[in-house]
Amino acid sequence: MQLENQVNEVEQFYHSIDVQVNNSKEKGREKHLLGAKKPLQGASCSGAVVAAAATAKRNNQELMRQFSTILNQITMHEWAWPFMDPVDVEGLGLHDYYEVIEKPMDFSTIRSKIAAKDGSGYKNVREIYADVRLIFNNAMKYNDKKHNIHNMAKTLLKKFEEKWLELWPKVDKEEKRQLAEEAQLQLNMQLAQEASYASMARNLSVSLHEVDMQLESLKALVIQKCRKLSDYEKTMLGNALPMLSPENLVKALQIVSENNPAFQPNTLEVDLDIDAQSDYTMWRLNVFVKDALEAQGRTAEGTTVNHDNGADDNNNSKRRRVS
Repeated sequence: MQLENQVNEVEQFYHSIDVQVNNSKEKGREKHLLGAKKPLQGASCSGAVVAAAATAKRNNQELMRQFSTILNQITMHEWAWPFMDPVDVEGLGLHDYYEVIEKPMDFSTIRSKIAAKDGSGYKNVREIYADVRLIFNNAMKYNDKKHNIHNMAKTLLKKFEEKWLELWPKVDKEEKRQLAEEAQLQLNMQLAQEASYASMARNLSVSLHEVDMQLESLKALVIQKCRKLSDYEKTMLGNALPMLSPENLVKALQIVSENNPAFQPNTLEVDLDIDAQSDYTMWRLNVFVKDALEAQGRTAEGTTVNHDNGADDNNNSKRRRVS
């Protein structure tokens, strides 16, 4: 059962690989990455994942630090006070505020999210950048262009965008680096997995071969313990041989030649002396012929076979004579 489960697991893995290859739109990219860096395997792959995560975290923290400087400069501006805390919708009587503004935002909310330690915080500076823009865009959307809040938001947004452009090259470089690194790690992990399953497949091949050998030995032992075929059984076997398909006939003759090197069925006419064969050969031949004819019968679906007919089979290229 364990061997069968392992075989199924390997088959499912390689089937999933075929599906991925057929559906993949990144094959060219993967080949480029494969040529660019030597793929890692096993423990090296796991270590690379940890190292990559540490590098990304360190670089993101540095970008966060630099972005915090920009954030401080904006929030310290004399016009930043209306945007520091959530809009007091009820106190200001802004009854339609939530109808106009889908996602309210303010600097105190942003700072709380930056400081969050429970995993709900920002993943990168791009997310913070989007929320800062949201603060000012909300203000400009809700307030008329002639309103002071609208003009204050527009002015601060312009200053913020200018400072963001100074940081943007570093952000873009880090994002591209992380994307390339993640793609390489994914490829390395896939190659390591493929190597693992390839090793499993080789071991399974050896195990299955050993099982086949054990079965053959067991068959031989069983046959040795069996009684001799009766004359009637030999006659039935002789009558059944001509009914084999050309392919099955070749296999039957191979069984004979395996245990009787002197038997060489290379001529158009095959002369097989049933009585001259060993009991071991006879039992092997008898079992094979019985199974082969049953399979042929299922394939033929209704074709009547006369086991007493010793005439030549029209579908066989060889003339067969059994005595």
